[in-house]
Amino acid sequence: MHEDLLTKLEQRLGRVHAKQRLGIETDHEAQVFGQGLTFFHLENWYSVHSVIRNALRLTGLYGRGRRNAERIVLRHNDVWFKDLPPHFDGFTLLHISDMHADMNEAAMRRLVELVADLSYDVCVLTGDFRGKTFGPFEATLDGVSRVRAHLKGPVYGVLGNHDTIQMVPGLEAMGIRMLLNESEAIVRDGQRIYIAGIDDAHFFRVDNIEKAASQIPDDEFSILLSHTPEIYRQAAHADFNLILSGHTHGGQICLPGSIPITLESVLPRRMGSGAWQYHDMKGYTSVGAGSSVVAVRFNCPPEITLHHLRRG
Repeated sequence: MHEDLLTKLEQRLGRVHAKQRLGIETDHEAQVFGQGLTFFHLENWYSVHSVIRNALRLTGLYGRGRRNAERIVLRHNDVWFKDLPPHFDGFTLLHISDMHADMNEAAMRRLVELVADLSYDVCVLTGDFRGKTFGPFEATLDGVSRVRAHLKGPVYGVLGNHDTIQMVPGLEAMGIRMLLNESEAIVRDGQRIYIAGIDDAHFFRVDNIEKAASQIPDDEFSILLSHTPEIYRQAAHADFNLILSGHTHGGQICLPGSIPITLESVLPRRMGSGAWQYHDMKGYTSVGAGSSVVAVRFNCPPEITLHHLRRG
């Protein structure tokens, strides 16, 4: 690692935190079996990716799958809360997840077209900026910067299991406030809500919900950004009102009817995509704007989502 990057990370995280986080990545980033919430990690097994791609070419499905992966759609999600502060009624969050910005340039061009004319209050990015899970990340930062140039207002982000902590200085330099087990208040006419974010909870398991929530006063309205929805129990018991996540891709390659073959996650299938609820906490799992392993999709179109907070 370049010395200046290490210095920036130590300034951002503190020397011990930076050293610990980098050490965890070094130990586990290319591991195929045994680390994280699931045992097997296909995304880390690079040699198999070309096998899958060639198999799709042989069946004649690859081209169709590529075109499907480029057709990002815009979804709207109205979320109702009795305890939402009145001045935040109608507050809108643009939610983009799983860009994998270096995997599919056509999909990223479509993403830029979609976001250019949207109206919203803040944008949240729930991780997996990178296509690969280890190795160089400069192409990822270039791809994200092209999207970031068309995003308005405050932008908050969290890291996913594909992302390295080394990307944080570059992401923050382009105006993305990365939340690494941290929270921040948004104020409107003296009223406030809180947005918290945790580090990757799926593979590196460096999430700390307690730390992220520690600066949020009791009974204040709060939103948690987590790359994976798999920590839904912990989030609900920490009294978050809403959790926004991604990671599952909705299955990405699904049977007719959008039935996922696998979600690569440990959670109920009803939480694998779209809106859901657990106890008093609302949740939304984005199927993602990009694609993982191979840039194809079947019966599961990529998406970005406008979440409209409603009081009532």
